[in-house]
Amino acid sequence: MLYYLFDYLHESLDFPGAGVFQYISFRAGMAFIFSLLVTIFIGKKIINILQKKQLGEEIRKLGLEGQEEKAGVPTMGGIIIILGILIPVLLFSQLDNVYIILLMITTVWLGFIGGLDDYLKKKHKNKDGLAGKYKIVGQVVLGLIVGFTLYFHPNVTVKEKRYLADSELQAKVQAEQVYSEADVKNYELVETKDLKTTIPFFKNNELDYGKIFGDIGSDYGWLIFVPIVIFIIVAMSNAANLTDGIDGLATGTSAIIGLALGIFAYLSGNVVFSDYLNILYIPNSGEMVIFIAAFVGSTLGFLWYNTFPAQVFMGDTGSLMLGGVIAVFAIAIRKELLLPILAGIFVAENLSVVLQVSYFKYTKKKFGEGKRIFLMSPLHHHFQKVGIKEPKIVMRFFLVGLLLAVLSIVTLKLR
Repeated sequence: MLYYLFDYLHESLDFPGAGVFQYISFRAGMAFIFSLLVTIFIGKKIINILQKKQLGEEIRKLGLEGQEEKAGVPTMGGIIIILGILIPVLLFSQLDNVYIILLMITTVWLGFIGGLDDYLKKKHKNKDGLAGKYKIVGQVVLGLIVGFTLYFHPNVTVKEKRYLADSELQAKVQAEQVYSEADVKNYELVETKDLKTTIPFFKNNELDYGKIFGDIGSDYGWLIFVPIVIFIIVAMSNAANLTDGIDGLATGTSAIIGLALGIFAYLSGNVVFSDYLNILYIPNSGEMVIFIAAFVGSTLGFLWYNTFPAQVFMGDTGSLMLGGVIAVFAIAIRKELLLPILAGIFVAENLSVVLQVSYFKYTKKKFGEGKRIFLMSPLHHHFQKVGIKEPKIVMRFFLVGLLLAVLSIVTLKLR
């Protein structure tokens, strides 16, 4: 909203200083600061409301150290993160941008599903909450909305290099009045609707979903693209949910991932940097930097109350939303194939559960007694069972997350 106000002041009234709102870097910085402050200042009030409503965490006895102390800690704190994201985005971003609209829909949609799950858990005094099939249906519907929008919306495009023929290059030399072909670029950027994405570590590192099975992409590429989008959203939102098991882990990990995604978005949305790095230039994607700045600010602000010992838990209200936003953001900037690296903490947590359950069922069927790979899953609980203190586990996971984030950014040049 402030963007449009200052745009009017700048364009119509030539108001001094109003033009600064034209810069993405300025608005992203303001969104980060505002989000951080909003989250910290409204956080305590929301925690008090949750306490008055007696929306405390129901704890199952799993034999973990410090578990009993967590009983009664307010849950549904994801509301704090959601408000910390949406308020700055509404103030500082271009609200007609298709990517911003999709990300806000994702935030509200998954926040509502997670909030309903948290409320039902409290209402029924157990950990069941919303049936898993309904959560999956909600995630799939969101995936359909995101997938079809990114495929069909006219403003979702990329610009690719088209190298000029010799005659075109000569004409360009004459038109620009330079001395030789070396003084002009031998290509031009052409806007297309290709479903290209980035494959890390490969020299020719672009994959077109629509051409995986030949010419099917010309008319039916959505049959490949949309299911992939659904899978990534479902997988990432549930992986973030599994990671949210000890104080601050999912929140801080999401902040690290968000920071890396923000760098990718800024580079992909800037014609100069994308040309220098030889990566896809995605028009209008730079606006997402404002959203991810608010995302990082709100998660860091939430850590004010969520670090050990936590004063509030985000619940499914926050965890499903965080994973879903990360998934949609990565898909929008064509970096979803980097998620196994960038979101490696989430992937490891999810994989530990899959392996644990699968191996237990297999050994029980074959030997009559189920065996386990880990002392307990998800993975962070295994380290708790080993005897490592909760804050140390979280800090070590953060360090691994930072390493993975840097490695992901380095893939821009590692081909």
